[in-house]
Amino acid sequence: DEVGAPGIVVGVSVDGKEIWSEGLGYADIENRVPCKPETVMRIASISKSLTMVAIAKLWETGKLDLDIPVQHYVPEFPEKEYEGEKVSVTTRLLISHLSGIRHYEKDMKKVKEEKAYKALKMMKEMMESDQGKELKDKGDKNNEKNDFAKAKIEQDNEAKGRNSKPVKKKNDFEQDELYLKEKFENSIESLKLFKNDPLFFKPGSQFLYSTFGYTLLAAIIERASGYKFLDYMQKIFHELDMLTTVQDEHEPVIYNRARFYAYNKKRRLVNTPYVDNSYKWAGGGFLSTVGDLLKFGNAMLYGYQVRLFKNSNETLLPGYLKPETMVMIWTPVPNTEMSWDKEGKYAMAWGVVEKKQTYGSCRKQRHYASHTGGAVGASSVLLILPEELDAESVCNKVPPRGVVVSIICNMQSVGLNGTALKIALEFDKDRSDIP
Repeated sequence: DEVGAPGIVVGVSVDGKEIWSEGLGYADIENRVPCKPETVMRIASISKSLTMVAIAKLWETGKLDLDIPVQHYVPEFPEKEYEGEKVSVTTRLLISHLSGIRHYEKDMKKVKEEKAYKALKMMKEMMESDQGKELKDKGDKNNEKNDFAKAKIEQDNEAKGRNSKPVKKKNDFEQDELYLKEKFENSIESLKLFKNDPLFFKPGSQFLYSTFGYTLLAAIIERASGYKFLDYMQKIFHELDMLTTVQDEHEPVIYNRARFYAYNKKRRLVNTPYVDNSYKWAGGGFLSTVGDLLKFGNAMLYGYQVRLFKNSNETLLPGYLKPETMVMIWTPVPNTEMSWDKEGKYAMAWGVVEKKQTYGSCRKQRHYASHTGGAVGASSVLLILPEELDAESVCNKVPPRGVVVSIICNMQSVGLNGTALKIALEFDKDRSDIP
């Protein structure tokens, strides 16, 4: 209702068992086809988390070194310099968006201005927070009055801001490259879109979310595995039992595929234009269902937790990825950002919020991992909220333990992470109610 989305599908699993999946609204407005659990939609950047599994598998078998220059696998990608200094782009840096390779915005100046503005805003917030603590420690009554007055002014300004027109900011959906119609035969060919562009910063020094970085990762996967990227991914989907997850192609008949929508300048609902996603299979090019995403989330959660259960249950099968691999994947990386939740950091193709509580009887921050997605005519999220386990709670239980939520929607620019987290916490509240 709030965003005017034509249709949405939600899926929830608790402790590995799917307990709720439901479609709301329409998958196809023109033909009045309702959304249902089987509805197939674009999952956008959740594709990055799927691609990470391919990278992890190759790393586990010793076929891929995360820390050598990418030219070892893809010599077609030119060696790079930054401010006259030769620099190295590695697979590890690409995974966590620290490579300096651009996103859809080509203008380096605009990107740097935006990053500087964000840094200034963050610094200002930190300074205000520190000042607030100092005043609190002094216990000055006058300062308390001043703080109250200041809070009231800020509240009024915020209310004014909500009612006024927002400042025009160019987003991804106004970038021409998002609407490419050109068909690329393989990942190497699609490198031509960005391989000769300069790096925006020295690799490792800053964070810049980049779907093109994952296009280069697809090329690395092809060379390291000896398979075409899509063939290698289909092998992984088969092993994970994700039978409805496929690349987003226009020609094939894909049963239960939704139509995709946006609003035009007059706020009228319109069909989105045709796009070819062959240039970014790895970073945002797959279709799936909420059920398949739940299976994927539970496979990751199982691999992450199985190490905790080994002593209590020796009959457990191994996880799809090794426990130490999953710990690495879900460990926040320095110098990164998690744009859909400011409390977190980006890890390896996942955003991760760590467990934290600053004050007694106050807000608790739960540990969770998620990834959101935004594509032409679609938005998505996959969120994993692990159960907080201790030595006693492990007895007589088997992994995965926790709540997994997936939401897909056939409208672009819809923020779904907050909704997914609320849903996950609701289901986590009283697990004894769940049959």
